[in-house]
Amino acid sequence: MSDKRKLRILACPSNEGGCAYYRIIMPLKKLIEKCGEDVEVRWTDNPLGVDKETGQVAKDWKPTDFEWADVVFTQNIHNFGGVYTVNILKMGHDHNCFTHFDTDDLLTDLYEGHRLYKVYKEQKLDEVTKFIYSNVDLVTVTQRKFAERIMPYVNNALVVIKNAIDFNLPCWNVPRMSTKQVRIGWAGGIHHDVDVKEFANVPLGVNTKCGYENVHWGFYGRPPMPMEEGKPKPDWQQDVWEGYERMMTRGMKGNKKNYDIFFALPTHEYGRMFANMDLCIAPLEHNAFNDSKSEIKAIEAGHYGLPLICTNTGCYDELIVNGETGYLIDPKNDRKDWVKTISKVVKDKKLRERMGKNLKAIVDEHYDINKIVQGRLELYHQLLDAKAKAREAHSEKLP
Repeated sequence: MSDKRKLRILACPSNEGGCAYYRIIMPLKKLIEKCGEDVEVRWTDNPLGVDKETGQVAKDWKPTDFEWADVVFTQNIHNFGGVYTVNILKMGHDHNCFTHFDTDDLLTDLYEGHRLYKVYKEQKLDEVTKFIYSNVDLVTVTQRKFAERIMPYVNNALVVIKNAIDFNLPCWNVPRMSTKQVRIGWAGGIHHDVDVKEFANVPLGVNTKCGYENVHWGFYGRPPMPMEEGKPKPDWQQDVWEGYERMMTRGMKGNKKNYDIFFALPTHEYGRMFANMDLCIAPLEHNAFNDSKSEIKAIEAGHYGLPLICTNTGCYDELIVNGETGYLIDPKNDRKDWVKTISKVVKDKKLRERMGKNLKAIVDEHYDINKIVQGRLELYHQLLDAKAKAREAHSEKLP
């Protein structure tokens, strides 16, 4: 690769969800904005030209993008499946591209209660992921404990790249709502069944200690009802969320209804929901999968000046200090500890605001992608140079 031309990156997002947005779409868009003179990106969600109906490669498909690229960058298991993901990276390797695989979930150790567990085991996606780890030039993950768990499978570079957000976007600059009630927010997707069970009955306990009239709950993430011929149709994701609602709002019925269920927002609008909160919560069951999660909820809450109360798992302890930026709940403790801690923060406005201010200062300094994105370009150049030197050294040894 010549130093005089731009670095060419073929970006292959696995889908349009939050993981792909935070880990590949937003960072590369920001890289183009900040370093456009040094980098060029092509985007495709189907780099192998597979027909979505037949599953076959189109007859007129050509590997033009791979011939063009210096780097092939994909993230998580692609919508087309594990074999497709492997073939993206193999195609990159065959065209002498630098191959980069990023993941923000411990796909090699999905716990049995996870909604995707059966699919992953049936399709052997845990083994596919291990194969990918061992054959790409670069694996990136979100935190240290995650990296330590997959290190035995990685043969080349393994780098921790923390999640970061473009806080210049409009959705991260919405004025905070002001109400008499203390607004507590929980956000989650359709794969949090076990985590919601951990939290069941907590809202009822907090309402009882603080008074229904003083608290309002916001549960964010319910998928919009799909439409068929202008009429809503049943959807399995809706069934999951109805189960969530029953667990989270047990005892909160009738005249004592002090909660709202909010539809999931598009990823690029997601940040605005934190403007509707005074306090953010993140309950998680303690297992290896969740212990490899990033601190993304602390980053999101912190930018809006919200303290976070969360299970002490993953890497939340890197940002959350008890009484300073929020509270960590020991996963061995029962729901009484959740109720006690949330109630304490609800009743103490000065404590709530001080912790939120402290967390915001840390987040805005260290997790704003505008301040750190150039490091990604430097990482690519460093690893590409190392690979080129290794190739030259190998060639010199050949007879």
